[in-house]
Amino acid sequence: MRPRRTVRRTASSPVTEASGEALRLHVPIPLRWGDLDAFNHVNNTSMLKLLEEARVRAFWEPEPGKPEAYPTAVVPAGAAAGILTLIARQEIEYQQPVPYHREPLDVQLWFGKLGGSSIEVCYEVYSPAGAEPQTLYARSSAVVVLVDAASGRPVRLSDRMREAWGPYLGEPIAYARRSS
Repeated sequence: MRPRRTVRRTASSPVTEASGEALRLHVPIPLRWGDLDAFNHVNNTSMLKLLEEARVRAFWEPEPGKPEAYPTAVVPAGAAAGILTLIARQEIEYQQPVPYHREPLDVQLWFGKLGGSSIEVCYEVYSPAGAEPQTLYARSSAVVVLVDAASGRPVRLSDRMREAWGPYLGEPIAYARRSS
């Protein structure tokens, strides 16, 4: 696995420039008080919802008339789109408990694989942008399959998707605690 190099990012920079490596999207995701559990940290099921929110913001097309926030937002969205995004597999490795932060968490996304009709979305969840030291809370990946809403059959990735997502194609997550 290649070491990750990034430049210092600010709250206004949605993409990390990485020389010779895949780019990463930085999606700020705010915590809600309800995401905490009785142990005063983000509950494991809430973390999956935070990752889902980051994925939707990063990859779904914005509503008509709204500015496109990310260059990767190319998946048709909404009931009329005719395409569903289904999770086929999901894995998460928690590094540290996530305490409540008033500032949004820095969820970094990239692709581990672009398949025929599926994508592997990789995530790392960090403390808010600008926090020192920067803390890695969780690493995750999800295999997402594009499906035709009417037929239920897989839909191939479009050229537009491959063009938008290609610069973000990098090494998949190598989980540290995986047993063979």
